[in-house]
Amino acid sequence: MKEFLLPYGKEKLKAQIAEEHLAGVLVSELHSYQAPKSGPELVQEALEHPIGSPRLCDMAVGKKNIVVISSDHTRPVPSHIIMPLLLQEIRKGNPDAEITILISTGLHRETTREELEAKFGPEIMKNERIIVHDCDDNDNMVNLGKLPSGGNLIVNKLAVEADLLVAEGFIEPHFFAGFSGGRKSLLPGVASRETVMYNHNSAFIADPNARTGIIEGNPIHNDMLYAARAARLDFIVNVVIDAAHDPIFAVAGDCDLAHRVGREFLASKCQVDAIPADIAISTNGGYPLDQNIYQSVKGMTAGEATVKEGGVIIMLSKAADGHGGKYFHETFRNEKDLNRMMKTFLDRKPEETIIDQWQSQIFARVLLKATVIFVSSCDDQLVEDLHMIPAHSVEEALEKAKAIVQREDYTVTVIPDGVSVIVKE
Repeated sequence: MKEFLLPYGKEKLKAQIAEEHLAGVLVSELHSYQAPKSGPELVQEALEHPIGSPRLCDMAVGKKNIVVISSDHTRPVPSHIIMPLLLQEIRKGNPDAEITILISTGLHRETTREELEAKFGPEIMKNERIIVHDCDDNDNMVNLGKLPSGGNLIVNKLAVEADLLVAEGFIEPHFFAGFSGGRKSLLPGVASRETVMYNHNSAFIADPNARTGIIEGNPIHNDMLYAARAARLDFIVNVVIDAAHDPIFAVAGDCDLAHRVGREFLASKCQVDAIPADIAISTNGGYPLDQNIYQSVKGMTAGEATVKEGGVIIMLSKAADGHGGKYFHETFRNEKDLNRMMKTFLDRKPEETIIDQWQSQIFARVLLKATVIFVSSCDDQLVEDLHMIPAHSVEEALEKAKAIVQREDYTVTVIPDGVSVIVKE
């Protein structure tokens, strides 16, 4: 019997799989990679040796209004490590700079003060100006013209009017943008709802290049990079993190060139070949990425890439915040025919994209391939509204999965962290 401790909220759940049923384990090498230096040392070294740009301290000279974009509460970015060093680097070149930290919420809810303090620590909370982006605050947006795809590029005025625009973040596999980080701080991070929704349109989401780990030919990435250039995202500091959310690799510099180096490192450590199985067990890597069902679709796509057609994905996600998207929930609660739902998505023009459509489209794609058993703290009715089978333990989920596949020789592939791997089908 093989035993696995799988992340679930801030805890671990035990999964026991008989060896004769275990097809394999898909795990990122990031979990075993030993960084040559500490997180702060890696970030400092990246700041001192930027890729494709001058040092940030030199860029800050003579710049009065400097804006630093920072990720929100849904991302485990180690800002308590990155931000002090980044601010120190700016002030080394310009002690009198007026710095604003702009929280890139995208379309997410507002980040709370408690979440900001947990992210940055009390010192930054006390001494720095922090503004939370609101994608619906049209009075504080600027139109920068058209994206390559034809959508309007509308961005937070603070970012556009900055004399120097900087972003901190982390790079992880992303289920339709290829990778997080870099240009993504701008779009969707500090863009308007209209711009984000156009970029996440159904044709782009359906594009075979809009997948985990793919950049080349990815229309979503192309729009995002254009947006970052148009808004003059001058400098980024991005890290790759391990399971403990500590930096193990860092890059700084040009928003595209530095990001390339970071994602190449990441891909070298976390790309794995699919191991087809009747049952795939996946997670969202625990807190903070498994706070709701909406975000948990990311971990499900890793299961989707390895489970056999008609098989079962067991998804472990505490989802203490519930569905995570009102329209996402209502889409599935109100439409029981997944094929009809998918046709509705694909028939919509980009400018008609509705809230949460992209997530619903990907989730529907997963559900059309496999049954999903959802292990969570959610109410059973909520899980059933979202076309999944509820379970409250791994043991219960496995029993239900075995009853569905109806095979004595069933196979199981385990993915301990579904958002940290790039599964190649």
